[in-house]
Amino acid sequence: MHDDESVLKTPEEPMEERSGVSRRDFLKISTIAAAVPVVSGPKMVLAAGEQVPVHGPGKVPMSFNVNGKTYKASLEPRVTLLDALRDSLDITGTKRVCDKAECGACTVLLDDKPVYACSMLAIEGQGKKITTVEALMENGKLHPIQQAFVDNDASQCGFCTPGFVVACKAMLDKHPDPTPDDLLHELSGNICRCGTYAGIRGAIAQAARKGA
Repeated sequence: MHDDESVLKTPEEPMEERSGVSRRDFLKISTIAAAVPVVSGPKMVLAAGEQVPVHGPGKVPMSFNVNGKTYKASLEPRVTLLDALRDSLDITGTKRVCDKAECGACTVLLDDKPVYACSMLAIEGQGKKITTVEALMENGKLHPIQQAFVDNDASQCGFCTPGFVVACKAMLDKHPDPTPDDLLHELSGNICRCGTYAGIRGAIAQAARKGA
């Protein structure tokens, strides 16, 4: 009859024999790997018979035409136009709210067409005319659509307002006397979470009458 303890007990092989690496050695290797970062140079590719370094995603020089002025910055190719405007060029009228192309607060004009600045790369904006809400006021005087927003109390928290103002300007440039369908179509990409749509409609009607 076998002893119960001898039946239940199974002899364990030393870890060194099972895996080839002891727990202590494994911990030593892990500690060294964590403490010493891997540093690698640029990738080399063969082009036209020569080894050429491929850099990225490091910063590259970029140039922008924003509100009629030229701006230069060194940015990574992954940087969005919104981040470039706010963080690098210090043009902060364009707001970051949803940051995923859903609310319209970051709307700017790209060659006079409204776009979400959060959903396009800054590098794509080179060579194009970029217009932000800052450019609408001239000589200290509000643009008619800006004044209409004030007169009609068309903003509350204000986060959506710059994007709405820019989108409204683009719509009025395209449709000087917009119909309800024009409003629905042209402004469908802008959201006011405070719900001041009645005031916004009133502002558009006022600006349209003044030929904004």
